[in-house]
Amino acid sequence: MNEVTVPPHYSPSGRPMSSPPPAFASNGRTGPPFTMVARVRPRFVAFAALTALAFAAAPLLAQYPGQVTEKKKDTPELRAVAVLEWTGEPGKPKMCRLVPVSIYDGDQLQDASVYMARPQPLALDSQVEYQLKQDGKTVGLFDIKNAGQEGGSWVGFGDWKGLPKPKPAMKPAKVDENDDWNADDKPVLHRRPGADGKSTSGDSSGKGSGNSGSAPDPDRPTLHRPSSDSSDSDTQQNSAGTAPVDPDRPVLKKPEEQKPVQPMDDTAHVDSVSNVTDPDRPRLIPGKPVDMGPKVTPTLVGLPADMEQTVAVSDAKNTPDHPWNFSWANPGDALKMKAQMEDIARQALGLTPPPAPAAPVKATSKHASAKKTAAPAAAPEPAPLEDEQFKVFELAYGSGATMVLTAHTQGSAAQEKFVTLIAQPDLYGNVLVLFKSVTDGSHLDETPRMRLVDAVDAMADNRGELLFELRGETQRQFALYRVLRGQATRLFVSSAGSIGTIASE
Repeated sequence: MNEVTVPPHYSPSGRPMSSPPPAFASNGRTGPPFTMVARVRPRFVAFAALTALAFAAAPLLAQYPGQVTEKKKDTPELRAVAVLEWTGEPGKPKMCRLVPVSIYDGDQLQDASVYMARPQPLALDSQVEYQLKQDGKTVGLFDIKNAGQEGGSWVGFGDWKGLPKPKPAMKPAKVDENDDWNADDKPVLHRRPGADGKSTSGDSSGKGSGNSGSAPDPDRPTLHRPSSDSSDSDTQQNSAGTAPVDPDRPVLKKPEEQKPVQPMDDTAHVDSVSNVTDPDRPRLIPGKPVDMGPKVTPTLVGLPADMEQTVAVSDAKNTPDHPWNFSWANPGDALKMKAQMEDIARQALGLTPPPAPAAPVKATSKHASAKKTAAPAAAPEPAPLEDEQFKVFELAYGSGATMVLTAHTQGSAAQEKFVTLIAQPDLYGNVLVLFKSVTDGSHLDETPRMRLVDAVDAMADNRGELLFELRGETQRQFALYRVLRGQATRLFVSSAGSIGTIASE
């Protein structure tokens, strides 16, 4: 029971009154205003309690860690990026290995060399297929057969396969020009003409016509029968017991003929056990065992001078190719940009010689009061750049050109200098350097040499990143750089390989 005090200007039922009710007397005294005791229904109390509990539990349900959220359809399952290193001819390598780099899980980039390792990482599981790409175009496939460790780092072994051939287009059916077509597109059953051009649905004796002794009806429809040539050929094939040869029909491997098992020799004394025919007797058979694992290309060891590198991508869903090569509107702009970047690289490497002083010129006569100005000397040839690599990418549709130049100087291993430039053209047609890395052979473990591998879409967002190999003196890593809004930012770097941790730039 709850007491509810109603104001004087309201009736006990809660309706408004024109005037407040008069105060009632008790023992001749004027009492307080009218007071009503109301009974609250139990259902109302239960409903209010449940409503308050629901509102209080709503924030707790939102924070429940096991809450299942609907996954976006455009979010990729997994996308792995690796580098195939090989020697020999493309498609037929002498030695090769697959080095895992990164795995995009839909949220961030993970290190593929340790991601879900049991014991080999997920990126090197058997029967995982990678697409080999050059400038964004698929050039082949690489199937993982098994994996192992080289110097403490996981690498994959497998086979380089070519792209599957496209299926030939089906030839359109030939149309008989002599065949009469009905004007109203109604189907018509054809009759086989006889030698005299008349219908031969039945012979003169009425056989095959269904009416013995009656002439065949010329308007009776008949089904088209095969010609005598085809029936004869089918009969010959069936009589010979052989089916027509189909070049595309798969052929199953026939089982080898097994020799009959001879009864066991029940002789008490045996001089030799070579002829024992007990099928349950264990034997040692010389030669290569059958279950030695799949045959793969020999692994690549170390970093040979003729080693090539190709980007490899494995995705749960098929995505169309995205070419990264940039097409210049004017071919002369490519040569202009390359020349400017080569000058910047020579300055960074200290290969720009000082200008030669002008040689003095003697006067032509004794009475000459002024000397002629000497002509400037010819400019020396620019110093060569070793292993120069200049590539231009369009990392997103309509994003313009992104240029990368890598080179080094001549000399011994300790005296070599290495440079890497990432640049874009500015509004005035000049080179705008976004990133520059310079190092020498004696400081590679502090500042590694950057070698461009290729551009790759590592995050499945239809935008390319630049994949570099950071090669030190005793180890190496792989790094992804994104070029956006006039800046080159490093997104990801893999763990160090066995060739000490490489310091960041």
